[in-house]
Amino acid sequence: MRLKLQNLTMGTAALSLGLGIALSHGSPGSALDRARHADADAGGASVASAFTNAPARLDVSAVRSAPATAATAAANVRAAKVQGALHALVNLVSKQSHPDALKYAFQAYYGFKAAHPEQVRKPYLYFVDYGLDSHTPRGYVFDMDALKVVDGPFTVAHGRGSGAKDGVPTKFSNVQDSNASSLGLFVAQETYAFTGHTGGRAYHSMGMRMNGVSGRFNDAARPRKVVVHGAPYVTPGKAGRSEGCPAMETARADKLIPKIGNGGMVFLFSPLDKQWLSGDPWAAGADAASAAAIGSLAE
Repeated sequence: MRLKLQNLTMGTAALSLGLGIALSHGSPGSALDRARHADADAGGASVASAFTNAPARLDVSAVRSAPATAATAAANVRAAKVQGALHALVNLVSKQSHPDALKYAFQAYYGFKAAHPEQVRKPYLYFVDYGLDSHTPRGYVFDMDALKVVDGPFTVAHGRGSGAKDGVPTKFSNVQDSNASSLGLFVAQETYAFTGHTGGRAYHSMGMRMNGVSGRFNDAARPRKVVVHGAPYVTPGKAGRSEGCPAMETARADKLIPKIGNGGMVFLFSPLDKQWLSGDPWAAGADAASAAAIGSLAE
């Protein structure tokens, strides 16, 4: 009798060992089965529910937070670049018509470059402050990689349709035949041999076409033939008026246009056009748009 009980005990142990091996090496559902048994043993502690649902909640959080985190990081990088450029260059600019003139320019430059790096192939930014009069040197070319002034300040023409010959331009337009200057950000494109006329005589200079990227404020620049060029009516002490072009001295154009053309940027500023000041998609709208995008991702 004692022998039979011993054999029965050994058989039961072997069976338990076999079941343990099967449970530990069985199908993927085995772990969930054990959790369900644990639920029952613990009086419905919902261990299986926690096992099933926790990873799903973590995945949703990761999907929602990653884009917002990336957008925030990108906005922070742009803001740091703007502040770095201001710190390096603001004291090298002799006069601004508005305390944030350069900030608008640098926000536009870095914002567009981040969005369209394939179009910004050169580090040069041609900046004109049209809040200053035509006797005041108001043009600069910056190297935005080295954070240095390449040239400036120098005199720059504004369009005949923008205001008085010797004063501050007050009207800006994107309309064909307005002969007015346009404000905002432009991509510097191909260079070419420019021919103009003044006082009934032809003159020649290097020219550079531009693509306006500030929407309704300057996107007609190419069909309007608004270009950068040199002109004899621009001298070191005074700039005459153009047909809307930010023209400079002829010798200076020959030196600067090859640097800026085919991948640099141009930014034309004025504090007098309030609609442009608040509505330019790159200069004024970039930070708000980024904040809105981040907010929508985080909802």
